[in-house]
Amino acid sequence: MSYKGEVVADNTGKFYSNALRFETAKEAASYVSDLESRWLSVTRTRVVQCDDPVNSKWEDNRLTHLD
Repeated sequence: MSYKGEVVADNTGKFYSNALRFETAKEAASYVSDLESRWLSVTRTRVVQCDDPVNSKWEDNRLTHLD
């Protein structure tokens, strides 16, 4: 189990995500908040639970890819 951040960044209203999966919802929320601050077209964000393995860590405003 992991968490991923999703964004709506166009006029379709569909949520999209990347391959980053975090151990906690808090990490995913912090990451997606940072992403939203850099992308001008984001209109909505959310964090969802998924069955993918954890592959990333968000700590001290920094992304780390886990092996």
